[in-house]
Amino acid sequence: MKIVVIGGTGLIGSKLIGKLGEHGHEAVPASPNTGVNTLTGEGLAEVLTGASVVIDVSNSPSFEDAAVLEFFETSTRNLLAAEAEAGVGHHVALSVVGDDRLPDSGYLRAKVAQEKLIAGSSIPYSIVRATQFFEFVAGIADAGTENGVIRVPDARIQPMAAEDVATAVGRVSVGEPLNAATEIGGPEELTFEQLIQQFIDATGDQRKVVVDPHGRYFGTELAEHSLCTDAGATLAQTTYADWLKSH
Repeated sequence: MKIVVIGGTGLIGSKLIGKLGEHGHEAVPASPNTGVNTLTGEGLAEVLTGASVVIDVSNSPSFEDAAVLEFFETSTRNLLAAEAEAGVGHHVALSVVGDDRLPDSGYLRAKVAQEKLIAGSSIPYSIVRATQFFEFVAGIADAGTENGVIRVPDARIQPMAAEDVATAVGRVSVGEPLNAATEIGGPEELTFEQLIQQFIDATGDQRKVVVDPHGRYFGTELAEHSLCTDAGATLAQTTYADWLKSH
């Protein structure tokens, strides 16, 4: 089966290409690096010829509110139109757990807009909402750092390994379209303090971690479980402790 992975040269996309190929599928990476641009439509018709499934794990080059909304709306519209022309039977998109609970986040508002376009199209679809990745913990710590102190919100997080994200998205992509959203997450909930402190301890970082009841996550105030999965989610196997040891 030919499966085109939009964003196929990135963190999740490159792992997907490898996993799908190992299972005998013709997995084709599509990104500006391979001559495919979903914002302009360049290369879409060619790469989608003969494709049964399209997986969109692409991301905006800018996280500024207007720019990220423009990216997801424009690229998704272009992609869905090209899929309709090519007769693609399953559109799979990677999204974010909690995107519909945090309207103050411009990035998450853009993901909600993307999901609405997908659900409203004629293409059978599956939306996979994932929790944050272990690979992003360093960035979370840096974003909360001021004067050598990492301020973290008084909330919980349920991160997972990028490898497990790719595995879950791959499984959904070769199944029947869900025509709905499904959630995937890590095997355990951690407080932000635990998440960052364990990272600091493992890397020998000297910064101090402080819990701020009004601390924000990339500008957004969180409720306790804003970033955690609901009941019925598929949970990955890799624990944070095991991931830290292996990385």
